[in-house]
Amino acid sequence: MATHLDGRIAIVTGGAGGIGSQIAKVFGEQGARVVVADTGFDVEGRAGMDASKVQAVVDEIVAAGGEAVPFVGDVADMDTAERLVKLALDTYGDLDVLVCAHGILRERMIFNMTEDEWDELIRVHLKGCFAPTKFASIHWRANREKGDRRIIYFTSDAGLRGAAGQPNYSAAHAAKLGLMRSNVQALDRYGVTTNCIAPAAATRMTDRGLAAAAGTAATSDAAVGTARDPKNVVPIVVWLASLEGGQANGRVFGAEGHRISLFREHNRERYLHYTEPLIDIDELFALWPKTLAVRSFPNNQYRMGAKPPAR
Repeated sequence: MATHLDGRIAIVTGGAGGIGSQIAKVFGEQGARVVVADTGFDVEGRAGMDASKVQAVVDEIVAAGGEAVPFVGDVADMDTAERLVKLALDTYGDLDVLVCAHGILRERMIFNMTEDEWDELIRVHLKGCFAPTKFASIHWRANREKGDRRIIYFTSDAGLRGAAGQPNYSAAHAAKLGLMRSNVQALDRYGVTTNCIAPAAATRMTDRGLAAAAGTAATSDAAVGTARDPKNVVPIVVWLASLEGGQANGRVFGAEGHRISLFREHNRERYLHYTEPLIDIDELFALWPKTLAVRSFPNNQYRMGAKPPAR
């Protein structure tokens, strides 16, 4: 079997979790030297740090003939994120790939959500991508001649379309898309690409979802070898992390079951043009049914929202 990441040096945050651990292990199989970073927290990010979970993934990579070191800490903390990047540089002499696959859940309808539930999830998900990206990009900017650097974030269906019981999670994952696009504008000149993956897999997070509670979705324990296996997400991550993956920058890829998809970027679907500086409000009301009318939107616009109005 070919190894597509020979000589690449990678950090994988969330490396002790369902998808993150699979990424770290396959990266090791593919020839990368891996810094496996995690806290070992529970799904809500409330239990104490558990270094043994991170070490177990490292041990598995090393036992299979790969190279890996553990890092235990909260990457949303600036000092911790700086130490994480420094560990990669001190241990392996460089850094090529940053994969941010960490995350927590604090689920609540927006009218019941507390300030702490909002703030902590946004901090972990969004600042947890910003902080290691900042320190990795400092190194990459100073060593721009090498190029072929990669940042890979994880968004979700909640970030793309929203989820009723996850206002904080939806907002954080949508914000990662903005961070990705900002990175493209700022870091492309230094040979850095940034892309997002929207995965669908059975993990500790989905084990506590509504479908799992209703018994209509397979749990992570039963997912191995099925379309819900987190390992199904890994091939597109390997491709994006590779030298060949430099073809993609600022794109969102789906990894769901036995399918990899590429999402269309935001485009203006239609517009109403007027020549005067300010459209007459009465005219806007009159022209709306023939121009921007909601009734003409495709039904799939409503897949995770309200039902479309009657035609």
